[in-house]
Formats: sequence, structure tokens, C-alpha cells
Amino acid sequence: MHLLNRRGFLKQAAVAGLAAGPLASRSLEAAPAAKAGQKRVDPVVGSQLYGWGQYYEREGKDLWAHLDEALSALRDAGFHYAEGPLDAAKPENNARFAERLRSKGLRPVSLYTGGAFHVDREAAKTTARLIEAARICRDAGFSVIVCNPDPIGRDKSDAELQTQADALRDLGREITNLGLRLGIHHHTPEMRQGAREFHSNFQRTKAGEVDFCFDVHWVYRGGLPPLKALEQYHDRVVSWHLRQSRDQIWWEDLDTGDVDYTAIAAQVRKHHLPRRFAVELALEQGTRITRTVVENHRRSREFIRKVFGV
Repeated sequence: MHLLNRRGFLKQAAVAGLAAGPLASRSLEAAPAAKAGQKRVDPVVGSQLYGWGQYYEREGKDLWAHLDEALSALRDAGFHYAEGPLDAAKPENNARFAERLRSKGLRPVSLYTGGAFHVDREAAKTTARLIEAARICRDAGFSVIVCNPDPIGRDKSDAELQTQADALRDLGREITNLGLRLGIHHHTPEMRQGAREFHSNFQRTKAGEVDFCFDVHWVYRGGLPPLKALEQYHDRVVSWHLRQSRDQIWWEDLDTGDVDYTAIAAQVRKHHLPRRFAVELALEQGTRITRTVVENHRRSREFIRKVFGV
């Protein structure tokens, strides 16, 4: 089974532009995101669109050509938002995406991006592009920019990690000043060598500037117990990505399995953590698919309601 990878998904999204038609003026009339430091966050449940792209590709379809269909299905299943890719090349497309979400009864909450931060020259360019895009995102009503610094095919040196941390700090300060939050995301490369890069991103920066999109399963797969990560960085959490596996293989919906989400939910309540939950039903070799993407999201929505009370 050929599976769409993350880079391919982001490339498709860039080509599609995440929008159809001109930008209506009402998209910029949305209430701005809450100022950083405001503790109360309305609980919301969304879906990361990457997994939808994989399901659609299995059927020989392009998600972006059927985006309204997917957004309507999410709304009907009780979701509040969809997390798509941030368009830094054409920032106005982020406002168009917010408008498209609203047209289907959903909210703009978070967007996902990456970028090179480990080399001074590239880091400055990446930071400038994302700050410009963040202004549009703020005006369109988004609250969180989720960012996974680009991997480079090897472990980054200490000097590169320091350059990366400095750039993330600068980006986080600017994003915070705009009233948004920066949540650092992670995949396998950041979890190597005892989660060296994962810890570096937080230990070389400050909470409230560089915060945490907690992808629970990638932490688990990287060998760091999710509850230990929460113990260390719960004050950084601004959003979540949720996925499940059984016998180490990604499961088709969010349910019981290798990750104890009941224990995670207890920590969310204990620490009064933000409840911006994005289901990400990504597929990998070995994933058993017995239901449609819509049914798997409906079941996942019920699981979050049952376990997290949202």
C-alpha cells in the first residue's frame, strides 16, 4: 500500500492553495485569538488533515479537490475544527482557509508548518516568512501555530541545536506578541539519542514563548513515556495531536491500545491544561483499515468525549 508522506501532503496543499475563489472581506473580521497568557481556553476537538489525505489517496482522489466534503463530514461528526498546513509562501491563503472552515460550520484554531531553523541564514528567512504569515493567521482568528523544525537526515550538532533554539525563541516572541501561541511538534528524528532534539527545543527556550504541541504517540514511539513528558513540560502544552496503536502499529481510529489515554486525561484535568485536541488518524504499513475515514473519525470523536470529557 502506497501511503502519502508528510512532505508530499504539504506539497499537495501548497499547490492546491487550500482555497477556492477570491477572499471575502468577512474572513478578516473574525475576532482575534486570545492574548497569550489568558488561561481559559475553550475546549475544542479537531482533526489533522494529513490522515484524510492518506485515506483519499487510497481511493485515487485528491483531498484538496474534495476538501468541502471532508470538512462537512467533520462538522457532522461533532468536530470543531480542522488543522491544515500553514501557507507561508502565500499568507493570504491562510485567511481563505479560515473562511472555508467557517463556511462549513467549523472554526479556525491551529495550522501546521515546518522550516529550517538550524542554520543562521535559513533560520532568519524561515522566521521572517512565518511571522508575516502569523499576522494573517491572527487576523483570521487562528490561535496556535504548530511547528515541526525540519529534519536534516542526521542528528543536529550542538551548535545547530542552539541556532535552532535561538530562532524558535525569536519566532515565539513575535508570535506571542501577536496574541498567538507557538507549539513545537516532533517526529522520530527529534526523539533520537534519548529525545535530544526534543528536549533541546524546550530546555534552551522559555515557556510562554516556545511551547508544546504534544503529539502523544510520537513521544511514545520515541521511547519517552508520555506521562514523563507531561511531568516535565505540562506548563508548555498549548495543543495536542492524538493517535493510537496496537502492538506498535497505528490503529485506524482513536480507541484503547498502547497509549493509556485515560491516564493522559487525568493529567489534563489535574494541571488544567488547554484542551485543543486534534485527532490524527494517519496510516502506515500494517494498519488494518476496516471502516471509512468518516466512520473512524466519528468513533474517535466519541472516544474523546468519553475519555477527555470534551
